Amino acid sequence: MAPKVRKAPRRLRSSTVILGGMGALAAALTSCGSEPDKRCVDRNSYDALKGYRVVDSSACKNSSSAAGGKGKKSRGQKSVDGDWYYDSDVSGRWADYGTFDKSKAADRGGFGCSGSSGG
Repeated sequence: MAPKVRKAPRRLRSSTVILGGMGALAAALTSCGSEPDKRCVDRNSYDALKGYRVVDSSACKNSSSAAGGKGKKSRGQKSVDGDWYYDSDVSGRWADYGTFDKSKAADRGGFGCSGSSGG
């Protein structure tokens, strides 16, 4: 019978360590972005169980103008009061638990982000 050969513990290659470290760094940097997730919703469509109905982003194009974000009224359709809704939970064509205030959404931050913005 041949004697059993003990294998040395497996060592990670330097390329594996470097790639793993770069992946962790990339995740930390991208989750701390300055733009929060946003959806265009109809403010007039709120449902207590579903939230706000997500509409086409063209309804929110003018939300910062004097028009107040009013969408165009088509023949036979109701007017859409489109506005950006930030950091919401989305289920199908409905969004809930978000905010219409972009500054509040941006303050939430992500992994590696500080709670305040330098001050």
